[in-house]
Amino acid sequence: MNRDATPGGLRLVAAFGVMLASGFAGLGYQIVWTQQSTLWLGHEAAAVLAVITAFFGGLAIGALLLGSRIERSARPGLWCAACEALIAVWGVALLLWLAPFSENLHGLTGARPAPVWHWTVAFVGTLLVLLPATAAMGATLPAMARVVERLGRERGAIGALYACNTLGAVGGVLGAAFWLVPNFGLARTAIACVVLNLLCAVAALVLFPASSTSSRPVSSRGSRRVLLPLAATGFLGIGYEVLVVRVLSQVSENTVYTFAILLAVYLVGTALGAAAYQRWLASAANPDTVQDRLLFALTAACLLGTCSLWAAETLRDTTQRELGPGMANALGAEAVLALAAFGLPTLLMGALFSHLAMQARASCIGFGRALGINTLGAAAAPLIFGVLIAPALGAKFALLMIAAGYLVLVSPRGRSMPAALTTALAGIALAALAPPLVFIQIPEGGKLISYREGAMAAVSVVEDAAGVSRLRIDNRQQEGSSATQFADARQALLPLLLHPAPRRALFLGLGTGVTARAAAQDPNLQVDAVELLPEVIEASSHFTQGSGAGSPNPRLRLISADARRFVRSAVEPYDLVVSDNFHPARSGSGSLYTVEHFQAVKQRLTPDGLFCQWLPLHQLDLDTLRSIVRSFIEVYPEATAILATNSLETPVIGLIARVGKNRVDLPRLRQRLVDAGRHQRLGDFGIADEFALLGSFVAGPGSLARFAGGAPLNTDDRPNVAYTAPRITYAPDTLPRDRLSSLLTLLAVDPNDVVDAGSDLAWPPRLAAYWQARNRFIEAGRSVQASADLRKMLAQVREPLLAALRISPEFRPAYDPLLRMAMALADVDPPEASVLLNELVKRQPERLEAASALRRLSLPP
Repeated sequence: MNRDATPGGLRLVAAFGVMLASGFAGLGYQIVWTQQSTLWLGHEAAAVLAVITAFFGGLAIGALLLGSRIERSARPGLWCAACEALIAVWGVALLLWLAPFSENLHGLTGARPAPVWHWTVAFVGTLLVLLPATAAMGATLPAMARVVERLGRERGAIGALYACNTLGAVGGVLGAAFWLVPNFGLARTAIACVVLNLLCAVAALVLFPASSTSSRPVSSRGSRRVLLPLAATGFLGIGYEVLVVRVLSQVSENTVYTFAILLAVYLVGTALGAAAYQRWLASAANPDTVQDRLLFALTAACLLGTCSLWAAETLRDTTQRELGPGMANALGAEAVLALAAFGLPTLLMGALFSHLAMQARASCIGFGRALGINTLGAAAAPLIFGVLIAPALGAKFALLMIAAGYLVLVSPRGRSMPAALTTALAGIALAALAPPLVFIQIPEGGKLISYREGAMAAVSVVEDAAGVSRLRIDNRQQEGSSATQFADARQALLPLLLHPAPRRALFLGLGTGVTARAAAQDPNLQVDAVELLPEVIEASSHFTQGSGAGSPNPRLRLISADARRFVRSAVEPYDLVVSDNFHPARSGSGSLYTVEHFQAVKQRLTPDGLFCQWLPLHQLDLDTLRSIVRSFIEVYPEATAILATNSLETPVIGLIARVGKNRVDLPRLRQRLVDAGRHQRLGDFGIADEFALLGSFVAGPGSLARFAGGAPLNTDDRPNVAYTAPRITYAPDTLPRDRLSSLLTLLAVDPNDVVDAGSDLAWPPRLAAYWQARNRFIEAGRSVQASADLRKMLAQVREPLLAALRISPEFRPAYDPLLRMAMALADVDPPEASVLLNELVKRQPERLEAASALRRLSLPP
């Protein structure tokens, strides 16, 4: 018996093994290329949509161009080997050339692209960059289907191969997201996929030689009756995926792990559906009836999956409560959400595709053509549903359109069945009676101020019963509130005042707009504020209405653009760059904390420029903070660190880099404060003097270097932050106040690190005392319990605050609250108020408020 006539059992197993490995590599590439594309597309959501489109577009092109040739070939194994080799070669090429490709696309997009141009370059550019590899991927499944046919296993082969390939893809998604990329980086993950492709190529070349088996007749035109459902179901299936991911991003934590879990559940469902079709439905006597029933079932499943989304928050909370704390359990809760929305629909999608592919073969339509038509429809879905329909109509009506689309595909005879009327009525009832699929946490007594669903995210402004407004992105990510205007303004004023004479400033991230608008109050400063989401720019106006900053300021320019792309594309130099405290675990924000981005900012700074990177310690664990600090000092080795405020609940750390002179000139700083005070009431923001400004420093260059230690750099290739930051998001193990306290014990600062006091030798020890008082103040605050009872509150804070004043009489954060409590105490206990006011006079004789209060209240000195 010759080699070609050998029983096909082992070769059949090998064929399935090749498809498994090829699927793993294909989705491993998708995870890698999505994250790499984020760097020039500007947003993770945009990258996901663009890469999905590029993948399916390439698969369609490859299957349509090569499928019929493979069907006629006597050496499908050679075709498979060639395709796998081409994927590997292009994978290597992208490792070498994707950076310059992206740079060209980056330049083509521009710093401030119009939406149409942005999405055009995103979709078309990504398609062209990935096309050689994705087109080859589109031909591998038809080639292997032909191989299996030659092995005498034609019946059910398509469903089995599709299931195996998709299960491999599940492994690729989970393996890349949870192990390969976090531990080895994007480039090495891509290399692992290249090796898999090469092994597949060798296996196909060796195990599947040429055969004299005649080819099947293949139709060049096909049948509309078969091809239309193939295109439509591809379009509807990926549309459903895009919309569900969009909705669940408002309920889940929306991290890199969230997307991997959602995609894995989707793929598992389609793989199991294909396997189930091969096992139970492939030999059905009446294919038309099977198709109608699958379409009916899929319509109902999509309606049920959509209904599960309304209960997503309850399901998430219940699951997390049952599973308990921990990151693995939190991820398990996200998997349950995905299973509820994707489980049954994807099971039926996999079965339906296998059935339609079998029907295509029965109509003498090659599998390659059938696959190509299906993926061509899939390629259109991200743009149509994600960019156009969802923002215009909302997720609810877009998802109901998906269900209606499946129902329309039912044959005329099938539509007369009672199931058709029942399903249609259910869809109409949901359209008329169900609320929008919008997730907004409105507190009791509160109200919704505004809501906008854009192409990349949903933005809302909610006001609580106390009148405090909050700006949120996708419900879960708070971008500021009307109650944080003090802290937000300080994030502009601190770095602004540390620069001796800024003329142009760039703010990366807008939030409520308070930070950028506070800087623009300086009449000598032109401010550019870059915000990715136009909906955030629109919502920010709510936070300045009714205030002096509400009127248009000609010195403030709001720019809708991606921060990374703007920094790299802008030509104007800036004296000051201030980067917002982006949530590091969400929506690709980790790329704004990389070495490459910090280097790009440095190129935008003037010779004496200053860069401030704010970091949300309340959303960071110390290990992730170390990685960011290490990446920052890799570019700015003389960097220092400051505290935005003394807040224990939302501590924010700022990394300060000065390109020119590193230390602040004290006499010049004093004059800077005088000049700034003419147009800004700095005392309202806790910056009454040089002690208040320089007292915000917490670390010098040496201290930051010791703190960072050997932490891994966060780079574009090793996106460490994106994979470590979610740990504290999913399973916080410490309170922000505890992390701040721990951090302050690890950091140190010497007055000579930050200020040049000249001949004033007494001034540096006073600044060091101020820092010591601040640390004592923060540490004492950890044990304070808020109380409306003045006496109880005073009993907790009196001695700690007086102790801070004994260390540093200049420490106003201890003086001011004691003064307020003394004034309030005068109404109920004048003698005790007198004692406290006299203590304040003793500790800070230069301040007149306590002495003035004693005279005004006629209390004894």
